[in-house]
Amino acid sequence: MGIVKDAFYFLYNQFGDSMFYIAGFMVVLSIVALWRLYDKAGQAGITAIIPVVNMVVFLKIIGRPAWHIALFFIPVYGQLYLIPKVWIELCQSFGKRSLLDYVLVVVLNGLYIFNLGMSYDTVYEGPAYGGTHVPQPAHGHSPSLA
Repeated sequence: MGIVKDAFYFLYNQFGDSMFYIAGFMVVLSIVALWRLYDKAGQAGITAIIPVVNMVVFLKIIGRPAWHIALFFIPVYGQLYLIPKVWIELCQSFGKRSLLDYVLVVVLNGLYIFNLGMSYDTVYEGPAYGGTHVPQPAHGHSPSLA
């Protein structure tokens, strides 16, 4: 707890009261990103601001059952393995399957989710969990036989 307290005092001494405006802006940015992401996936965007429902819908988008929320509370497994795995599955659900995408979503999570939500080129392809996902062709393009 001392590390968090020291970090708060360091940031407060550097930025003063504007630190709270920066944090508020980041919260608004993350809500907008999730709202747009949920809309792209065919879910209600309003669920981005409802705490527990938010996580259930997030897991539904990637195809995981709602009870997997409990797995996030297992100390090492939940934070160091499952959370990055869920973020990577989110990338796969939106058609992003390169190593660069996986690294970016783990390192720059909030900004990458904002990019997924606000990009006009990104299309929801369906849940990626379970390995049963079959990529669909992009909208407006049909596969040719020739």
